[in-house]
Amino acid sequence: MSCARATIFQDKGYDRELKKYDPIPIEEIRDAQNRIKDIIVRTPLVRLNIDDAPAKIYLKLENLQPIGSFKIRGAINTILNAKPEELKDGVWTASSGNHGQGVAWNARKLGVKCTIVVPENADQAKIDALERLGATIIKGPPFSLEHMKDFFDPNSYPEMKGLFVHPFMNPSGMAGQGTIGLEILEDLPDVDAVITPWGGGGLTCGVASAVRALKSETRIYASEPVTAAALAASFKAGQPEKFDYIPTFIDSAGSPIVWPEMWSRAKELLDGSIAVGIDKTASTIKLLAERNKIIVEGAGALSVTAALTGKAGAGKIACVVSGGSIDLQKLVKIFQGKTP
Repeated sequence: MSCARATIFQDKGYDRELKKYDPIPIEEIRDAQNRIKDIIVRTPLVRLNIDDAPAKIYLKLENLQPIGSFKIRGAINTILNAKPEELKDGVWTASSGNHGQGVAWNARKLGVKCTIVVPENADQAKIDALERLGATIIKGPPFSLEHMKDFFDPNSYPEMKGLFVHPFMNPSGMAGQGTIGLEILEDLPDVDAVITPWGGGGLTCGVASAVRALKSETRIYASEPVTAAALAASFKAGQPEKFDYIPTFIDSAGSPIVWPEMWSRAKELLDGSIAVGIDKTASTIKLLAERNKIIVEGAGALSVTAALTGKAGAGKIACVVSGGSIDLQKLVKIFQGKTP
């Protein structure tokens, strides 16, 4: 791999060289597609039922996966791609959301022991969902913005054994997510732009790796909430930037930081990141329910919201609807025209 030097945050843990990480090779993404095809759902790509949109918007409905999220793809590819000796002590990850459910669902299906480290302040409903999938739960320290990097670092848990399945910074996981890009191109070969939500970056960089390799002229954008748009700030600055993060109901996308390894990929693969408003994202959730009869979470609506701004241009735009896990009380408020 080639390397490039750049100044990273001067805070503890970020004062180091920035390495340039290559896109995920298309061969690995194709291998992943063959590896996981009998386990995941090949989700449909359908037209958004709006006549006056600034583009022809298509919805890649990953909310229809068994766990309601794209995370199932990267998790199963990582597990199936592992050597037998790597799985003898099972698999584990640090998560209380969609990624944890993706790992747990696949581990149960394959008969592999699964442990999930969740933050001490994790929502009990999410813990219950993980336990229903057969995962062993271990409480970690409270999740906070200050310690976000440590929470996702396997070295923070020296007592854990087995294969660690990183939520986003995992080449096998990104190859699994990249299969979404292959499916988009198979279903819409003349796609002009692709938009994905950005959290840690695994989904975006996986999909972008596939699309860039096969249709390099396609515009590719990330989408983030304006309250957590570290990637958009990084594109503006030309280097990884911190962001004054404000928590909202969009709790599985956006971030106060961009991991250096993910920035190295993103800056080569993407045309930018489109930050969208919280109220507009809530309105998009309501719109998708009314026009296409689908339920999506906040992160799942980000890409569609970005397309509706017109900032991704015209033509045919494929939006990755990443997930549908939304609290029903929040959904009721959104249907009432409010922002939770």
